[in-house]
Amino acid sequence: MATVSIRKNDEVQVISGKDRGKRGRVVNVLPGDNRVMVEGVARAKKHTRTGGKRSRGGSQLQQGGIIDTELFIDLSNVQLVCRSCGKPTRIGHRIEGGVKARICRRCESET
Repeated sequence: MATVSIRKNDEVQVISGKDRGKRGRVVNVLPGDNRVMVEGVARAKKHTRTGGKRSRGGSQLQQGGIIDTELFIDLSNVQLVCRSCGKPTRIGHRIEGGVKARICRRCESET
């Protein structure tokens, strides 16, 4: 299994799909499935019922309604945004003093 170069809290840009061009922060990564969840991207409406038992005060435990949820998208549909040049870029690796570091392929700075 190949390793994933995108990590949680990285800023990425969507390069294909209905949300093409949007930028967001990575919330969750599933390296085994090659999936990533990005904040504010790939939203879907979920209809929920009122759940739980009523308490003596008459309030419900869970409120029903329509909720926006974020979905996972494929890892190949996002690119890491470089912190120094601010552009979406491919990721390279450099070993410096026994430590492996991710670098930007555009400006060669460490990301």
